[in-house]
Amino acid sequence: MAGQSRKWMILVVTIWIQAFTGTNFDFSAYSSSLKSVLGISQVQLNYLAVASDLGKVFGWSSGLTLMYFPLWVVLFMAAFMGCLGYGIQWLLIRNVLTLPYFLVFLLCLLAGCSICWFNTVCFVLCNRNFPANRPLAISLTVSYNGVSAALYALAANAIDPSSDALYLLLNALFPLLTSVVSLIPILRQPSLDPLPPDAVRRDSLIFLLLNFLAVVTGIYLLIFGSTTTDLTTARILLSVAIFLLIFPLCIPGVVYAKNWFRTIHSSFHFDGSGFILVEADDLELHKELLSRHASSIGPTGNGSLTHLLSDNGSVIAITRQKTGEIEGCCQGMLVRDQLAMLGQEHPAGVLVRRFDFWLYYLAYFCGGTIGLVYSNNLGQIAQSLGQSSKTTTLLTLYSSFSFFGRLLSAVPDYIRAKFYFARTGWLTIALLPTPIAFFLLASSDSAVVLHVGTALVGLSSGFIFAAAVSITSELFGPNSVGVNHNILITNIPIGSLVYGCLAALVYDANISPGLGNILMSDSAVCMGRQCYFLTFLLWGCISVLGLVCSMLLFFRTRHAYDLFEQNRISTQLY
Repeated sequence: MAGQSRKWMILVVTIWIQAFTGTNFDFSAYSSSLKSVLGISQVQLNYLAVASDLGKVFGWSSGLTLMYFPLWVVLFMAAFMGCLGYGIQWLLIRNVLTLPYFLVFLLCLLAGCSICWFNTVCFVLCNRNFPANRPLAISLTVSYNGVSAALYALAANAIDPSSDALYLLLNALFPLLTSVVSLIPILRQPSLDPLPPDAVRRDSLIFLLLNFLAVVTGIYLLIFGSTTTDLTTARILLSVAIFLLIFPLCIPGVVYAKNWFRTIHSSFHFDGSGFILVEADDLELHKELLSRHASSIGPTGNGSLTHLLSDNGSVIAITRQKTGEIEGCCQGMLVRDQLAMLGQEHPAGVLVRRFDFWLYYLAYFCGGTIGLVYSNNLGQIAQSLGQSSKTTTLLTLYSSFSFFGRLLSAVPDYIRAKFYFARTGWLTIALLPTPIAFFLLASSDSAVVLHVGTALVGLSSGFIFAAAVSITSELFGPNSVGVNHNILITNIPIGSLVYGCLAALVYDANISPGLGNILMSDSAVCMGRQCYFLTFLLWGCISVLGLVCSMLLFFRTRHAYDLFEQNRISTQLY
């Protein structure tokens, strides 16, 4: 019992780590001030945002470090990297010291790398302590990373609402303080035995309640995260937010103590975590059943496709055409090198030769990544539309809806028993709001459209960020997910550079003294709808491409998902 209690303490401190280490999401809160102090162009400011995202390319270094150092050491290394990267930038923006642009770029890179290290620590904690409910633990904790900007906005309002530089100081100190608080639970990690089925179901109930509390937290931050109040009220609001982060500690104790919770639990149907790739044995059984299914298919002569399993887990499609029937190119695109089963391990060399992987890569690149770049530009977008005073509100709105999107990524696991749909299909649905948002933003410069568009982009990108680990594991193997996911997220710095430069070039091209634009400390500022009109149109078209890629990925993988679900149900019946 003590070990089970301590594992929930681990989950809560993991939530705290994620909640206070999403420091890249508040870049737009101080980016205008940083641009003014450095006297740089919009393109140069974009390079600083790229440097922060470029830290994800070095995410593999955290895994390498874990091979030689304890987990708590890696945690504090990440904290000190962030403290150094953001702390020196705070001194710079406060005019305490002066640094060349190149060193500021390196500081942003260091700060971005720290975020990736924190994420690695959180993934390891979830994997070690919740092997049977790993996806639920990861989706819940990763969701809290989306509320970082809202929490920092509350803290800034409670300390000094007029200071943009304060965000950098909070970025430097809060993750370090959170690491100190998390140290004792991490050092006292329990050694856990495999859970019996009833314990797995009980844990599933606890996760359901924790997700409900997370929704309450998100709604609270959405309503009060950017409220303009006096200092006393702001501090009360911050205290309530901190209480909501601490309260999850109580829920597992209540479930363990109250037998009548079992009655509530009986109304929900959980099979483990609902995650498709929990056990390697399930994958081997699935492969055996699939091979039998393929061998039992005889010549049909009906023009259908017979799918056979190759050694690398792809489908060899044997087409039996009717007389005079010609296979279309679209049909060939849907079946060529198609995945026949889920969970087949894909080493990096095999992964990059997979058509499905590049469809997935483009869907992420044209969906979630473009949403992240949008959040980096929120400060300048609001400023160009005369909404500078609403920057904090927009930042909180994006953060809160990103949080809701991350929480929604766990819905397929909860409703799986009653409604099953391939996770790649959910990815397609999640991508749909992004092009809608950008075309809305291009159509109007009103404050309402700006808020609605920001919420839609946050919701969509949040879902993609949280669902990506599960999708990568399902499609390309759970044992290779660490390397494969790091390959996938290389699209983030690339997208940050491409989309950010595109936006910056359009922004700078529309700066004209005759159009009401101004100069701030040798840094030109564009004012008016034209500053981002073309950018929104181009981003909208690019996100449509991502939507198309995700639809192709869904059609190509639906067969594998359906077969796995059929085999899972059949094995439960016997």
